[in-house]
Amino acid sequence: MSLPMVGFTALPHVGGILGGFIRRREVYTWYASLKKPSWCPPNGAFPVVWTSLYTGMGYGSYLIWKELGGFTEDAVVPMGLYGLQLALNWASVPLFFGVSKFYYSTMLSWYPVSRTASLLLAPYLAWMCYTTAIRYCIWRDNPDKKE
Repeated sequence: MSLPMVGFTALPHVGGILGGFIRRREVYTWYASLKKPSWCPPNGAFPVVWTSLYTGMGYGSYLIWKELGGFTEDAVVPMGLYGLQLALNWASVPLFFGVSKFYYSTMLSWYPVSRTASLLLAPYLAWMCYTTAIRYCIWRDNPDKKE
């Protein structure tokens, strides 16, 4: 196991941990008071899913970095899109609603470099679509809770 592999794989977890601290209190107060769709997973599922997703996308970013020979000119677009996607993901916790179109762009830019790395983002994309639908339903069904 190499240091870059560990670093790339661990990086997405940094924002996830910080986001966890931000939302920790709201999960039991504000979020608990919201009307949620029946298909919303239990609170305990989120840390498990996010740990898996962050590990997969982090390892995928390592594969792209390695395949492109580090931070080279060829790596600017795929790694830049990934960095932007990761930043938006981290920001979505405090903002509650994120921007999801970058996930497609990252997957498309990674595919020619490493099909495996691109496919490692597929569960992340699916989860983001699912949680976006949950967030929309929460927003729609809780008009009195909007700030």
